[in-house]
Amino acid sequence: MKKILLYISFVLFGLVPAQNLSQKRLEKHLSYLGSDIFGGRGTGEVGGNLASKYLALQFDKLNLRPIGDENTFYQYIPMHGSKVQPDSELKLVTGNSEKNLVLNKDYILFNTGDQTFIPNPLPLVFVGYGIFAPEYDYNDYADIDVTGKIVVMLEGEPYSEEAEYFKGEVPTIYSHPEAKQRLAISRGAHGCIIIPFENYNFKEYWNSKKNQYAFEDVDLAYSVSGNLSLILNPATSSSLFRSSGYSFEQVKRMHYSNKIQSFDLKSKISFKGKFTERDFFAPNIIGMYEGNDPDLKDEYIIISAHYDHLGIGPEVKGDNIYNGVFDNAIGTAAVIELANFIVKNKLHPKRSIIFILTTGEEKGLLGSQYYIDHPLRPLYKTIANVNIDGIASFDKFKSIVAPGSEYSTISQFIGRAAEKNELKIAQIPPEFMSWESFNRSDQMAFAKAGIPSVLTLDGPDYENLTYQQGIQMVIDYNKNIYHTPFDDLSNKIDYKAALQHINFIKDLVLILANSEETPQWNAGAPFINARLRSFAEKK
Repeated sequence: MKKILLYISFVLFGLVPAQNLSQKRLEKHLSYLGSDIFGGRGTGEVGGNLASKYLALQFDKLNLRPIGDENTFYQYIPMHGSKVQPDSELKLVTGNSEKNLVLNKDYILFNTGDQTFIPNPLPLVFVGYGIFAPEYDYNDYADIDVTGKIVVMLEGEPYSEEAEYFKGEVPTIYSHPEAKQRLAISRGAHGCIIIPFENYNFKEYWNSKKNQYAFEDVDLAYSVSGNLSLILNPATSSSLFRSSGYSFEQVKRMHYSNKIQSFDLKSKISFKGKFTERDFFAPNIIGMYEGNDPDLKDEYIIISAHYDHLGIGPEVKGDNIYNGVFDNAIGTAAVIELANFIVKNKLHPKRSIIFILTTGEEKGLLGSQYYIDHPLRPLYKTIANVNIDGIASFDKFKSIVAPGSEYSTISQFIGRAAEKNELKIAQIPPEFMSWESFNRSDQMAFAKAGIPSVLTLDGPDYENLTYQQGIQMVIDYNKNIYHTPFDDLSNKIDYKAALQHINFIKDLVLILANSEETPQWNAGAPFINARLRSFAEKK
C-alpha cells in the first residue's frame, strides 16, 4: 500500500524518481553488440549494418531528435573497399636480374586499390626514415629528388635520448607509416616501401602485420587516390641495396650511429595488383538532445563512440569473428546508457548534446572524418567533443587519464568532474605510448577540425589491483586480445568500474553543457588555426 501511495504522490505532484545508471541495461546492450550475431560489426558488412539498425532503434526509443539524412538517425557515408589478391605481381629489377616477390612472405600492402598499378619498373631511392621535421631541423628529403620514384625508408625515426629531440624515447607522429606515406606523396613519389629492422620477435611482428592488413582496405569514396605503400620483409631488403654504394647492413650501422643519409638505389620495382573491389554505403548513427537555454541551445557538445570493429577476418584458433567487445561495443553501450540517463531524468542542459556513433573508425576514422566534412550542426558552434573508445573494465579506479586535455582548457572541466567524483588526475603510465592514445581514435578527427576534444581512460590507481597488476592487465589485453577474435563476451568485465567511468563522463558532459565558459585551445596547440578557420567560414 505504501508503494502505491508513493507512486500516486509521484504522479499527482510531478515527482519522478531519479533513474540511475544501470548495469542491467549496459549488459543488455553489450550482449547484443558483442555477440556473434553482429559478426564483429565490420564496416559495410551485414553485421555492421545490423548493428546500425539496433543503435538507431535505441535512439528512437529515447526520443532523441533524428538529425541525419532525411530526418532519420542515419548519416550515410559513401565508401570504397578493396582487397588485394595473392596473384598480384611485385617485381624487383636489379641490373639484368628480376625477382618476383610474394605477398605476405616478402611484403605486405598497407594501401590497396587500382591506383597502386605500376606496369613499368620505377627507380627506387632511399630516404632514411622518410621524415621532414622542421622543428628538429631534420629533413631526409633535403638533398634528394624523389619525383616519379618509389621511396624506401626505415621504420621509426632517428634515435634520441633527449626529450627535446624527437621526444627522446617516446615515438612522435613522424614515425607513423601513414605520416611517412603522405609526406612521400607530397614530395612527388609514386609510392613508398617501409623496412622494419629492430623487432626482436620478428615472426610475431610479421604475423601481426599480416593479420592487421588482411582485412579489406576501406576509404571514403571521395578520398584522393593513394599510392603503392608496402612493408618489406628485412630478409628481402638486401636485394634493394645491391650495387648502390651502401649495403643494407651499412644503412643499419648509419642508424645506430645517427648518421643516416639518403641516396639513389640501382634497383627498380613494378607492381601489377589484383583486387576485389566494391562501392557501398555505411552509416553514422546520430541523435540530438536539445538544450533549453535560448542563448546556448544552438551550441553543441558531441559525445562520440565508434560502433564498428573488424568484422570477419583471418581465423585464429578456430574463431574468425572479431567481436570487439572492449573495442568498442562497450563504449557504444556506454553512449546509449548516458543518453538514457540524461533523457529519462529530464536534465535539459543549457547546450544541446549530439550523440554520434561512428562507423569506419577502424578503417582510419572514416565516420568522424565524414561528419567533419559534412557536419549536421555547425562545427564552429560545437564547443567540445568527448570521445569514448573503451570503458574501464578491470577494477574500480582512483584516478582518471585524459589524453588530449593538455592541448586545451578542457583540462579545467576534467578537473571539475574529477573532483566531483573524488578522482585524481593521472598521466598515461610511461610503459605506454601517450601519443597513440589521442592520435588513434575519433577525437583526433574532431580536434583537427578545431573542436577541443578529449578521450578519458581509467588511471593506473586501482582499488583492488596493485599498480603492476593493472599495468600487466593492459599489456596482456594489448598483446593477446586487442584486434583478435578473443575480444569477445567471454572476457571478465567489472561493471562497477564501467559504471564509475560512465558516471564520470556523464558529469563531464553536463559540466560542459551548462558552463558559462567554453573550452579554448592553449597557446601553441596544433589545432588553433582549424578553429579560427571554422569561425571565419561559419562552417
